[in-house]
Amino acid sequence: MQKKKKMAIIGGDARYLPLIHALHKWEWLDIEIVGFEKVEQSYTGVRQALIDELNPSIYDAIVLPITGIDDKGFVEAVFSNRKIQLSKEWFQKLPKHCIVFTGISNQTLDSWCENLYLTKLMERDDIAIYNSIPTAEGAIMLAIKHTDITIHHANVFVYGFGRVGKTTAKTFSGLGANVTVVSRSETELSRAYEQGYETCSIKDSAKAIASCEILINTIPALVVDEAILERMSSNALIIDLASKPGGIDFNFAKKRGMQAIHALGLPGLVAPKTAGEILANTIEKLLEETS
Repeated sequence: MQKKKKMAIIGGDARYLPLIHALHKWEWLDIEIVGFEKVEQSYTGVRQALIDELNPSIYDAIVLPITGIDDKGFVEAVFSNRKIQLSKEWFQKLPKHCIVFTGISNQTLDSWCENLYLTKLMERDDIAIYNSIPTAEGAIMLAIKHTDITIHHANVFVYGFGRVGKTTAKTFSGLGANVTVVSRSETELSRAYEQGYETCSIKDSAKAIASCEILINTIPALVVDEAILERMSSNALIIDLASKPGGIDFNFAKKRGMQAIHALGLPGLVAPKTAGEILANTIEKLLEETS
């Protein structure tokens, strides 16, 4: 029989309820949760605790929120009214074999976990590809909500053709949109052409952007600048799916009176159950690999 692993899940958002349910099905996981006082005990089916009640020396895995911790060690916990703060000393008490799961990290968390196995889930290709599905569906939702046109036959420009860009282009195209893929990578442009999309390099996109009705950016660097925005219709919708700070000149877009939405965390907003199960499946696989 596989030896039980002890896990503490500390804070989190709506994705973490299905994550807890999914992980709790594995009998070899002994789970405690912190920051879920607003959730019925019978709903989660695991032990709830306060952060001061945890003994960090006994855990094989710690699951932090997608946002990790801030520079002072505070964690996001939407299901709790209590502030939850971790410290460098707390992490130092964790066993050396302990895996610390987070969505993203910062210098503070990197430093505090320098002698531990810190796993940044949102940097993994598999997570990013799985999450691209609810992300693209969320972009569809925003496009329907914030335009007065159909997606069918709309001129949609997708900046970037990576993990999220590919799924987004495919999803909009599947609804009948006229999709143009914009990239600085000739490899991405040739692949987009092979898949039947119109293509345009970023340096030439200002010349073609006048026809754009919906612009979707997936590149986490400033690519949609003043030169591009001033040539767009002021009625066009802009949806930025890239991580902070995004790839849009939001200040100039605002000056022009354009709708520009920085749509962060769409999987957790659009499909928290699916997003939570994606995280749980990856965590479970990684823990099994270390058994």
